[in-house]
Amino acid sequence: MSSDGVLLGTAQHRTTPPEVLDGIGAVAAALGDAPILACSSAGGGLRLAVVGHERLVSAEAGHRVALSAGAKVVHVSSGMLDGSGVRDLRAARPDVVLLVGGTDGGDERVLLHNARRLGANRIRVPIVLAGNSAARPSALDLLAGRVVVPTANVLPDVGELAPAPARAAIRSVFLDHVIGGKGLSRGPRFRRLVRTVTPDAVLAGVTRLAAVRASEEAGAVVVVDVGGATTDVYSAVSDVDGSGRTVALPSDRRTVEGDIGMRWSAPGVVAEALAERLPVGDLEAYARRCASDVDYVPDAPAEAEADLRLASLAAILAVRRHLRLVDNDFGPRGVGVLVLSGGVFRHAPDLAPVEAALRDDPVVRPVLRNATVTVDRDYVLAPAGLLADAGHVAAADALVGRVAG
Repeated sequence: MSSDGVLLGTAQHRTTPPEVLDGIGAVAAALGDAPILACSSAGGGLRLAVVGHERLVSAEAGHRVALSAGAKVVHVSSGMLDGSGVRDLRAARPDVVLLVGGTDGGDERVLLHNARRLGANRIRVPIVLAGNSAARPSALDLLAGRVVVPTANVLPDVGELAPAPARAAIRSVFLDHVIGGKGLSRGPRFRRLVRTVTPDAVLAGVTRLAAVRASEEAGAVVVVDVGGATTDVYSAVSDVDGSGRTVALPSDRRTVEGDIGMRWSAPGVVAEALAERLPVGDLEAYARRCASDVDYVPDAPAEAEADLRLASLAAILAVRRHLRLVDNDFGPRGVGVLVLSGGVFRHAPDLAPVEAALRDDPVVRPVLRNATVTVDRDYVLAPAGLLADAGHVAAADALVGRVAG
């Protein structure tokens, strides 16, 4: 794109394991070897295990932390780890362990016991230590030799969850350690190119889209990004306050559903749809096929139709969860535009069935009453977010204008 935000061209390439730089190089060459700003979803999603004190608190802390860090909670343990607990943790194959336990100045026994177990059993994945701050020095000693990122307690006081510092720590771990561990590239160059987690880049793009629409008093923006491993929903209130400034985007207005996706997490779409009493028809076998062959691309009309039905369910389920989180609060004008993002939507010749499914859903329908539904066909939200974070705000705003509607 040009310096004033005009989109000059787009290109895409299939992922090229074991060296993703081959595909990146092909795209860069097709676009004239432009400077590269990159984000990554870590190939299949970030797998998070939570080791904590009390199960309900640990599970809730893990969910809140995973919410905007692009992570999927694959394991939750509570109480003192024993041999079988360590084996279960290993079997979950996490990319990161979130070690929590105790309020600040409260009980230290469980946190220190679990730190000792993780250290003695040589858990090799990075550990984010977000428990009782008074026990942190002792826990760090017990975890000597492991990759540990200490941060503020996710439960500083009884009934008070503070997930933001742990989220930031997990994103840092992702950039510094996980990308290399995924085996996506042989050298350090790819890690240096990646500036942020893809959901963070999209969120920055959504923020700019809301700012562009604010002057038009056009209502809130909702973006549904359906990927292979996760389905992410973002919302931003595109209103202005009395001074004319854009209303701030609360950090929790992004939901990353790690069990809902088009390939790795396709069975999760069907399972959750059944749990919410949505019709799945014959999609169960199709979802299993997608999960067993994550590079699968439909090559027949019936399969493409099944893929779109799966995507519709993923979008409905993810929007439902998002609505519960934000309590249907989209400002005085409601939702003005719903943006669909993801390859399944960009390449679909007809999205009328998807829009109909969303508008017919009894939970989603009231939210979309006055909304325009559009598609980020050029996938500009993540690039716009990268540009904005790099200081090119005007160019980012010009770019998101392509989907402002």
